[in-house]
Amino acid sequence: MKRVSRYVGVLVAAMLGMGVLSAQAANQSPHEVVSQSVDKLMSKLDNNQDRYRNHPDELKSVVEQNIDPIVDWRYASASVMGKYFQAASPEQRSQFARVFKQTLIDTYAQGLVTFDYKDVRVLDNNQNQRYENQASVDMEVIASNGERYPVSYTLRDRDGNWKVINVVVNGINLGLTFRNQFDQAMRSNNRDFDAVINGWSPDVDLEDGDGDNQKAKD
Repeated sequence: MKRVSRYVGVLVAAMLGMGVLSAQAANQSPHEVVSQSVDKLMSKLDNNQDRYRNHPDELKSVVEQNIDPIVDWRYASASVMGKYFQAASPEQRSQFARVFKQTLIDTYAQGLVTFDYKDVRVLDNNQNQRYENQASVDMEVIASNGERYPVSYTLRDRDGNWKVINVVVNGINLGLTFRNQFDQAMRSNNRDFDAVINGWSPDVDLEDGDGDNQKAKD
């Protein structure tokens, strides 16, 4: 990866706090499920922080086990491909979904052991839903130095299960950021899907931001 801020750990902490989202009961809202899961999973991670620093592959496995069930990878990767999605072959779409998933898991695992977080809090959510099948859950990651980082998830109801489709971290819309980067990569590679997919390396800097990062919700 080109450059990954240590503050991507903000996203890691919050993501893993939602790790049992896929096991929600039918009558539970996304907010209720997230609230119940945070303490349990964050405690588990805190108790193994030193071990994970020395066993990165084990950490990646833990990250994947916890976030894989709660993310709609196919929907999210199609959104990142944006206007190019229809022109891609089914094989290219599937390959990008796999690459997109693995690069994010690697990024989250790296951020987890470098970001010194103290607490993760689920906030009261009074936002109006734009669609019946979409919801938002707001969280706050508190660093050891007292700094607070807002995290807002967009979730989509898929066959009765709520799945994450986008995240805004510290004002940075990751879905829009990655879509802009995919567009730029396509332009730089003469719209060669295979070259873009094989070279996919998202640039995430949640601390300073740059020209690719968009501070707006889609």
